[in-house]
Amino acid sequence: MTFKTATMDDFDIAFDYIEKLWTYNTYDRDAIHDVYAEVLSDDNSFAFFLVDDDGVAHGFCHGAYFNTFRLSGMTCYLSSLIVNDGERGQGYGTLLMDHARDLAKARGCKGIVLDSGMPRTEAHAFYEHYGFEKSGYGFDYYLEA
Repeated sequence: MTFKTATMDDFDIAFDYIEKLWTYNTYDRDAIHDVYAEVLSDDNSFAFFLVDDDGVAHGFCHGAYFNTFRLSGMTCYLSSLIVNDGERGQGYGTLLMDHARDLAKARGCKGIVLDSGMPRTEAHAFYEHYGFEKSGYGFDYYLEA
């Protein structure tokens, strides 16, 4: 297994993961394409796939670095971490998380934070098993265009 930095050529694969991660959302493919392009060009963001020797993806991860008062410094926010359905429990999530942790350490981050949708109870168990602690609730406030 290797980690492949996401490129624009990988957009279809990434979009498939994004749709599977938040199944309760509806996505505008063109808007996500624009966001994906911005993520890839932002030095404060990362996106990568876990791939096997044949180039088949088994998971996807996206995150961003920014300063927070809460951690008194650089923080890594994981906005997406997903393993293929049917391949969960085989260590792929741990590999993705380990790589994200290594990237965060190399960037000088003091910690990693994430939020997770309420229905994703299996993911919550994974995060806790990995060592994350519950620290709050996530809230969304949508602005009209």
